[in-house]
Amino acid sequence: MARVIPAHPVYGHPTEEKVVDLLRDQLSDDSLIVVGQRVSTYEKEHEVDILVAMPGAGIVAIEVKAGQIAIEDGRWVQGSGTKKVTIDPVAQCRDALYALRGYVSEDPRWPDQLQRWTHMLVFPNASIPADFAMPEIPRGRIVDRDQLDDLAMIAFRLARDSGPADRPFLSADTVDRLSEILGGRGLPQRDVVARAAENADIADALTREQSVLLRAVDALPRVEIRGGAGSGKTYLALEQARRLSRDGQRVALICYSHGLASYLKRVTSGWKRRERPAYVGEFHALGVDWGAPVGPDERIRSTETVRWWEEDLPRLMSDLADELPDGKRFDAVIVDEAQDFADSWWQPVVGALRDRENGRLMIVGDAGQSVFERAGRPPVDLVPLVLDHNLRNTRQIASAFMPLVGQRMELRGGTGPAVRYVEVPEGADPVAVGDDEAMRLLDEGWEPRDVALLTIGSRHPMQVELQEDGNDAYWETFWDGEDIFYGHVLGFKGLERRAVVLVCNSYAGIDRLRERIYVGLSRATDVLVVVGEIDT
Repeated sequence: MARVIPAHPVYGHPTEEKVVDLLRDQLSDDSLIVVGQRVSTYEKEHEVDILVAMPGAGIVAIEVKAGQIAIEDGRWVQGSGTKKVTIDPVAQCRDALYALRGYVSEDPRWPDQLQRWTHMLVFPNASIPADFAMPEIPRGRIVDRDQLDDLAMIAFRLARDSGPADRPFLSADTVDRLSEILGGRGLPQRDVVARAAENADIADALTREQSVLLRAVDALPRVEIRGGAGSGKTYLALEQARRLSRDGQRVALICYSHGLASYLKRVTSGWKRRERPAYVGEFHALGVDWGAPVGPDERIRSTETVRWWEEDLPRLMSDLADELPDGKRFDAVIVDEAQDFADSWWQPVVGALRDRENGRLMIVGDAGQSVFERAGRPPVDLVPLVLDHNLRNTRQIASAFMPLVGQRMELRGGTGPAVRYVEVPEGADPVAVGDDEAMRLLDEGWEPRDVALLTIGSRHPMQVELQEDGNDAYWETFWDGEDIFYGHVLGFKGLERRAVVLVCNSYAGIDRLRERIYVGLSRATDVLVVVGEIDT
């Protein structure tokens, strides 16, 4: 069965998936199928629907058009009736091929000798007459619905017969080089951070586009925003908190984890005073703000401490919320990473509103990241809104975690190197291998502040040591940027680093492993290294 990259393609149309499945079954094991390959030139953006590289022949760019296809007044037409549109599949395919060939040929890993490149059209739903003739493309370069069983054979023949007779046929080694080149190549050391910064600028611009959604939210006092990793949920939570505060409302912006709370505080502290929410921080710390006891050391996990944080304190907070004076109540509460909250936690959240029946409540979350066994729901009706774009991760990284998201998402992030999977030798310590990979990233030009090493199982020894000084001091190491950040997926939800080494260690006895892996894979924006075997 032929290789397909990316491993989990995002198809523009179900018909493209059908064509890829046919090619995968019909082509040899050493062939390569590339889906949705984008390439940018100074003139325009191109996309090759399907690229096929076949040893013993050459490389074929395939343009797939679904539905009814016809020629009217010398122009290609797709569809019928009122849904007819004029298309130009030949130019579209040919131009994309030329752009991609130019990109690949400039890579130093590509052979100096010219290779065989060509193009073809596939119309899986249409029937094209045998006597079809157009100056721009012969009938032999088109596969219709009656030829799908011979799709790979036709592609192979076209590639083999393209170019001069003395041009070499594609070798298996060159196919492998093509796969590497399309995965991106390493930048000079001084440039890797520049590329990441450019991707971040693009992601920020796309994320700001999401804020138009808040205009709709203005008319919805109680709303739930759902979206996969990298969809801009936290940005919307922050922006809505700023908008409402600027309008004179008393706003609480809360979450569960220390790490995310420190991020929210950092961001909001840079706003104008009138834009800052009245409260920003952890849910449990809000209870202390109301007068609840500080409670036991949360770093000590025992039946008593868990009961305090999970049950006793929220119950006490519910009572305290009932007694809050008007000046301590909120016009609006916004909850980030809401899937972390238990049912009992929502009583004090709603209870803190000035108007419990109609006060604003906005929650954002991702059920796929429910790494804690809580998954509570507010005791009020919420209007759901879904974000279906990934904006923050490169397409290569997003493709790695897409099967775990639980919803279809369009990948709109930048491009970067392929995800690197590193095996752990038998008997070796996965954490030690992870340390080596983190050092390798520094050697490649990443700054320590760009790199995080996250574990799925037991914590990294460095994290254990740093947390002995308390959580506030520990999270300062995330912001000071003096060293690699050592963390755990449970505490890193809602956060990101440009380069992440994810260490898959200590799987035995772990609950909600799939959710932990999803969180871990989605924390890197630009470079992801996975150490050990992924087991979902």
